[in-house]
Parts: sequence; structure tokens; C-alpha cells
Amino acid sequence: MLVPFRKMHGLGNDFVVIDARAQRVAMTARRASALADRMTGIGCDQLIVLEPSDRAHVRMRIFNPDGGEVEACGNASRAVGLILADETGGETRIDTLGGLLVARTGEHGISVAMAAPRFDWQAIPLAYAMDTLAMPVAWEELADPVAVNVGNPHVVFFVPDAHAVDLARLGPLIEHDPLFPERVNVNVATLTAPDAITLRVWERGAGLTRACGTGACATAVAAMRRRLTGRTVTVTLPGGPLTIAWDGQDSLMMTGPAATSFTGSFAADDFPA
Repeated sequence: MLVPFRKMHGLGNDFVVIDARAQRVAMTARRASALADRMTGIGCDQLIVLEPSDRAHVRMRIFNPDGGEVEACGNASRAVGLILADETGGETRIDTLGGLLVARTGEHGISVAMAAPRFDWQAIPLAYAMDTLAMPVAWEELADPVAVNVGNPHVVFFVPDAHAVDLARLGPLIEHDPLFPERVNVNVATLTAPDAITLRVWERGAGLTRACGTGACATAVAAMRRRLTGRTVTVTLPGGPLTIAWDGQDSLMMTGPAATSFTGSFAADDFPA
């Protein structure tokens, strides 16, 4: 059986998207990891499987290169919104493990209404109680982070120069620290203006990435909670900028581009489930 796919990206954060709404495609950690392999598979930061949903236009399942299924991916949500825009009239409801998202197409890109941010230590989750606005913990020079869950767990470190941090070394140490029972995404951010942040992200199960939509959301929310910025900021990642707006309550909006790189198909037997 040949399985069609679409290769897409949002600011260089790339995905293999499989539309399994009409033709079921069994997805396991083994198959997802094999497809994501950049040497022997198709290659991607995340593998996305679209399935039917009884409460939204589509159910989006998200697999990291290590095969783990995760709750949310902001950049992939924009990609799905682009795919389904004609079907849905430009407003697409997306069912994820991290909650129900809404993607809207517009002249400035695709905007996604993300899950409302959560701050309680149990919602991150952390292994034990602490203040998530100024966590009394450190990993070498990275200290006093903010923790926030925007559909998946993040810690955000504000540093003088995000590009000077050895995130390839410190990222996995923090991701796998026992403080984070479900592991964590690691963000290092530098405030460059009252409405601008430079960001680098170590993604749980994926590593360094050119862009991370939920990381941009988490970092913007963390900056706003610390009163470092206003309610709308531009977060610039290695792959480019995203605009994040938060009303301080439940409305968290991310806006940016998404694009299709190419389409193709693979033989299911070449990637056993």
C-alpha cells in the first residue's frame, strides 16, 4: 500500500503530514521514528497524522523523532490550518492531546488560538511544588526559569545572549531532569526591545529546532507574566519571527507562516508498524 504524505514547514520547523481521515494509517513509535529519520526515512522534526474527530474538523496526532507522541505543536497547527483552509472556509478546529485549537487563515499568515496557558506546578507538571514564575533552580548559568504549560510543558530562561548558551549540551540535561516527570521543552530567551524577543529552543524528544510555536507562546507568556513586555510581542527564532498575543487570561494567539515543500508517497511495508 502506498501512503501519500505532504512535507511542510513553519519557519523551517518541518513536518511529514499524513492525512489518514479517509484511509487509516497505523502509526506506532517505531514507524514514526523510522519515517522521521533524515538519513533512511523522509526526515522531519515532527510526524503529523490527521484522523477523524467527533468534536472538530480533524484530530491531529504529533510524533517526535524519538517516536514519542506529544500534546501540541504550534507550527504544525498552522500547517494543518493551511491544508484544510478550503474545506473549512479558513477557520479550522483541530483536536489535539493538548486541547482544542482553532486555526484561521489571513493576510498576515495563519493565526492559531492556542490552549490557555497554565501555571500551577501540577499542570506543568513538576515533581514537587514550587513557584513557577521564579523557579528556585539552576543548571549552571541557566537559573530561575519560568514554567508554563501551553498544551505541552516548557521552562523559559531569560539570559543576556540566547546565542551564547550551549543549549545542545544543557538542553538534554534539563529535559531529562527528575524535576520534570513528563520531560520538558527548554527555551533560552533574550529581550531585545519592549515588544521583541530572540529565542532558541531545545524541544523535548526532538532537540534543537529552527522554530517552535509552543515555545514562542510559552516564552511570550513568561515575559508578560514578569512584566518584561506588553501583551503583543514578536518572537524571533532561528527560522524567523512569530507574533504572539495574550490577553492575560485564556486568549493566546500565535500568527505566522506555513508552507508545503513537496508531496510524495511511501510504501507502508518499507516502514513496518
